[in-house]
Amino acid sequence: MRVFVFNMRGRPLMPCSQRKARLLLRENKAKIYKYHPFTIQLTYTTGETKQDCHIGIDTGSKYIGAAVRSEDKVFWKGEIELRQDIRSNLDTKRIYRRSRRNRKTRYRKPRFLNRKRRDEWLPPSLQSRINHTFHWIDTLSSLVPNPILHIEVGKFDVAKMINPEIHGVDYQHGQTYGFFDERYFVFARDNYTCQCCGKSKNKILNTHHIIYRSNGGTNRVDNLITVCTDCHTS
Repeated sequence: MRVFVFNMRGRPLMPCSQRKARLLLRENKAKIYKYHPFTIQLTYTTGETKQDCHIGIDTGSKYIGAAVRSEDKVFWKGEIELRQDIRSNLDTKRIYRRSRRNRKTRYRKPRFLNRKRRDEWLPPSLQSRINHTFHWIDTLSSLVPNPILHIEVGKFDVAKMINPEIHGVDYQHGQTYGFFDERYFVFARDNYTCQCCGKSKNKILNTHHIIYRSNGGTNRVDNLITVCTDCHTS
């Protein structure tokens, strides 16, 4: 592992060895600029021979792999762990918000048509992952001269994993195509019949999670079944 180096003006130079960095700090020819990644700043003028530095990024859902290298040497490499608590934090936030509103505005009529998501909206967990990736790209690019970025992105065809025969317009016509939402698709799939007691004359039907959200279940239609009110509350 190498140590990143800045000149007196705060511009990046080629990284040096750890031994060289210790000698510079001991002789007061450099000072610590930051600890992570460890970076020093020179306190004297020096030559500025620079090479191209390649930054490699391997994105993932739980970890980001990153490395900085020249043509023949690896300067820095690491594995960044991404946050996995975004969803649970939002669930907790929603519980507190609803409890607070119920206490303070219990007689207020519900409002549900006065909100609009921006066009570039992404789910918070995905947005956090993207922000972390860009943060480390910017950080590593600022530590080396002449940065050249390489990003490895894993491509997975999730629709083809579910249905190997999918092709063409089938990608636009998913399982819930033609239905108002997932609930109506689940009702039609189960023939408007409770999957617990087999009754179909109940006026009110509900969708029930086979695996609870608290246990890691999702809102996918494969995890939903139709139940009547009596079975849903029992």
